[in-house]
Amino acid sequence: MLEDFIRLAHVIGATVLFGTGAGIAFFMVMARRTENPALIAHVSGTVVIADTVFTATAAIIQPITGYLLARSIGWSLTEGWVFLSLLLYVFVGIFWLPVVWIQIKLRDIARISVAFNTPLPSQWFRLYRIWFACGFPAFFAVIGIFWLMLMKPDIPLWN
Repeated sequence: MLEDFIRLAHVIGATVLFGTGAGIAFFMVMARRTENPALIAHVSGTVVIADTVFTATAAIIQPITGYLLARSIGWSLTEGWVFLSLLLYVFVGIFWLPVVWIQIKLRDIARISVAFNTPLPSQWFRLYRIWFACGFPAFFAVIGIFWLMLMKPDIPLWN
C-alpha cells in the first residue's frame, strides 16, 4: 500500500515537471511572438511563479519519492537504468537552474520596457534565445528518464 502511494506520488511529480515545463515553454514562445512588452512581462511573471510553485516543488519531491520507491522495491541506486536516470535528472537540473534565472531577467527587462514605453532591447532577445536553446536538451533528457523508468533496461555499468 505504501509502495503504491509512493509510486503515485512519483508519477504525479514527473507529470507536473514535464507538464509545467511544456506549458511554460508554450506560453513563453507564444508571448514572445507578439513582441508586446506588456504581454511578455505578464506571461513571464506568471511563468516565474509557475516554476517556483510547481516545478521547484516537484523537483524536490522527485528524488525523495524515487529513493523511497527504489528502497521499497529493492532497486539499487547503482543499478544501470536507475543510475542513468539520476544522471539525466542532474543534467536536466543543470539546464533548469539557469533557465529560472533567465526567466526572471526576461520578466524584469520586459517590465522596464513597459515602464518606459520602449520596445524590448536586444539583450531581451539574446537571453530569450539562450532560454529557448536550453529547453531542448532538458526536454529530451526528461523523455530519456521516462523511457528508463518505463522500460527498466538491463544496462550493466559496473562489471
